[in-house]
Amino acid sequence: MFESFFGAFIIMVMRVCDVTIGTFRTILVVHGKKYHAAIAGFFEVLIWIFAMRYIVQNMDQTINLFAYAFGFAAGNILGVKLEEKVALGYVQINIISRYATDKIADTLRLSRFAVTLLPGEGGAGGVTVLVIIIRRKDMKNVMKIVDEIDTKAFITIQHSRPYRGHIHGARK
Repeated sequence: MFESFFGAFIIMVMRVCDVTIGTFRTILVVHGKKYHAAIAGFFEVLIWIFAMRYIVQNMDQTINLFAYAFGFAAGNILGVKLEEKVALGYVQINIISRYATDKIADTLRLSRFAVTLLPGEGGAGGVTVLVIIIRRKDMKNVMKIVDEIDTKAFITIQHSRPYRGHIHGARK
């Protein structure tokens, strides 16, 4: 009995590990980090093949199949959490504030974030769009600054992969 539960636990742990690495590897690929992705992929597949060898040898035990499925689900959650902690890459934040554009821009610049202002035309007239390209790990700080000034600002965030040039806000 103990052996059955221990085997299922081992399968679950291996699946959590390989799926966590696989989720993170996919994100590395998206960010163009091919060598890091290759290393992660090596370990992902190595762990997966060991898990598969064990589960195929013990497929008659239903608990192993549930452990495999649970490990897969938990690995996805952990992979995303890991990526959120590491916060790879850059994001572009676009901000439209009805009344506090200049204050937001000035405060962000004082916090050493580069801000570009673009004139625009909205349904209610002229607007200014603040464009900020920052490291993802700085996003919470930027959002905190904006929220302290204007909680009703319209904000969009999108993945950004700089092609060339220098991001002045990265001088922190």
